Amino acid sequence: MPTKKPKMVRSPKKNVNNKKKRSTKKTKRSFFGPSFTSNFLSTVLVFLLLMSAYTFIASPGTKPKEISLSQVAKDVDAGRVSSITVSGDSLKLSYNDKTKRLSRKDPSAGLPETLATYGVTPKELSKVAITVEGEPAWHFWLLTLSPILLPIIFLAFLFWFLSRQVKGTGMQAFSFGQSKARVTDPADTIQRVTFADVAGAREAKEELFEIVDFLKNPKKFLDIGARIPKGILLMGAPGTGKTLLARAVAGEAGVPFFSISGSEFVEMFVGVGASRVRDLFQVAKKTAPSIIFIDEIDAVGRARGSGVGGGNDEREQTLNQILVEMDGFEPTEKVIVMAASNRPDVLDPALLRPGRFDRRVIIDLPDRRDREEILKIHARQKPLGPDVDLTVVAERTPGFSGAELYSLMNEGAILAARENRKEVTQYDLIRSIEKVMLGPERKSHMLSVKEKRVTAYHEVGHALVSSVLPYADPVHKISIISRGRAAGYTLKLPFTDKRMQSKKEFLDDIASTLGGYVAEQMVFNDVTTGPHNDLSVSTAIAHDMVARYGMSDTLGLVAFAPERAREPGTGDGYSQEVAAKIDAEVSRIIDEGKKRARKVLEDNRKALDAISEALVESETLERDDFEKLLIANGITPKKKEDFEKDV
Repeated sequence: MPTKKPKMVRSPKKNVNNKKKRSTKKTKRSFFGPSFTSNFLSTVLVFLLLMSAYTFIASPGTKPKEISLSQVAKDVDAGRVSSITVSGDSLKLSYNDKTKRLSRKDPSAGLPETLATYGVTPKELSKVAITVEGEPAWHFWLLTLSPILLPIIFLAFLFWFLSRQVKGTGMQAFSFGQSKARVTDPADTIQRVTFADVAGAREAKEELFEIVDFLKNPKKFLDIGARIPKGILLMGAPGTGKTLLARAVAGEAGVPFFSISGSEFVEMFVGVGASRVRDLFQVAKKTAPSIIFIDEIDAVGRARGSGVGGGNDEREQTLNQILVEMDGFEPTEKVIVMAASNRPDVLDPALLRPGRFDRRVIIDLPDRRDREEILKIHARQKPLGPDVDLTVVAERTPGFSGAELYSLMNEGAILAARENRKEVTQYDLIRSIEKVMLGPERKSHMLSVKEKRVTAYHEVGHALVSSVLPYADPVHKISIISRGRAAGYTLKLPFTDKRMQSKKEFLDDIASTLGGYVAEQMVFNDVTTGPHNDLSVSTAIAHDMVARYGMSDTLGLVAFAPERAREPGTGDGYSQEVAAKIDAEVSRIIDEGKKRARKVLEDNRKALDAISEALVESETLERDDFEKLLIANGITPKKKEDFEKDV
């Protein structure tokens, strides 16, 4: 049985109907959306700039005045012309007064012959500086081809731009079958992860060391006739580090790491997923030795025949291709397929048979020592204050996954930075525990005096029953400060991590969970909407006791909630008569828990009133303060030694 998370009794706010409405309107992506409009306007602007450039080339500014050839002859005779530049049939004239003129001559005749026709003598012409230059070929071709090339260039640019827009909308017609796997190169020291970066999961790392050894020294295994497993399935709760362990195997072995999510194989077009599987395995074989990692493989690896679509379903075709590719591996190819799932019970049996994912590595939630090691890894880049004790933080976080511990350390650093401090203190980490579990403090929500008293009695009812009953977890903190959706909360933590839970512990948990409801009813002769979460939690515990764990003397040792009943269309797995008996037994367990909670609170009414008044005044009671109040009212706090002896 997995480790239980810290128990917190949450009391939602009284006005539960005044919830902020969330908009359910979805944004629809359109090809002709704002992005397309702005890009199209940019294209038009570029086209206008090109046209302006062409106009400038074709008509470069204000041209000099053009005169006739006879006027040129008269000006040369009069001595007003200082120089003439001949370029083909064009004449550029510079006058003594710095003015410029243009003219044209017969292309088949030279300038002296042309001017001689108009009566200009060689003597007069010799006074003028004449320069002959050839016209640049590029200028000629540019002026000639510009009217043709510019529209073609513009149309080509427009076609390229529109094709990019089409790809952006998901219409990648030429890349459907290509794998979208992300590759981590073994030479990339920034992204490389090794087992030194993974704390906890000692048994899982020992299992995976064999894979590393095979990738490094395959000859040692092949010489003795051993075949390393082709597929390794990592199983564990969300956030336990399945992906991190897979990356660590690749980092330790120094091989390429191809990672992809199971959902990335499936598209709306039939056959795309199978094509991507083939492409992924082909690339991995070319770079062997290598590791293929498929995250959330249950997205494509669910048991066939349980859903809709039959054998033509795209998801099933993708699964079939994965099975075929894994069967096609040769022992010497040195390609390892790793996959991760937090729901191995729904996977197809063909995936789990020997020869495919026959090595299954279970990754449990970290225990106290593992949590401390994980916290040390996440604290490497954070300046910690001298008062920080990660052992205490690890003790107060039973049931936390590696991802939640990372979030805890990150939230602690954020709290310190928000208050302009350079070090993370123990107080920051303690606050971040509650923030990760419940959410941020809602300081703006002020409870009225009556609501404070109701909430205080409610939370003290939980804490008092839990402190008196022998098998309930001890109380570490009580608060009536709103946090997340809870108006108040009681933090209960076991002395040690639990791998299993007994029937007596379940019954005490139900009684302490109902303590808040009973306290409200006793003191105010009324109940609020606050205990609605308590009722859900206690009902779920009682139902599991009866239907899953066989802890009911009336119904006996029968599991009425088998795993197959979770699949759609399979039903509950029992008849209506049995369902009625289960409901009756659940109600009986709840009623007995309520009676036990009432007896504890009636016998300790003085302590209930005193601790509640102290909680209203201070709003928060830590473990030491709470235990002092218990001792003052004749109740002995629980000790770790007594708990271990009783259990």
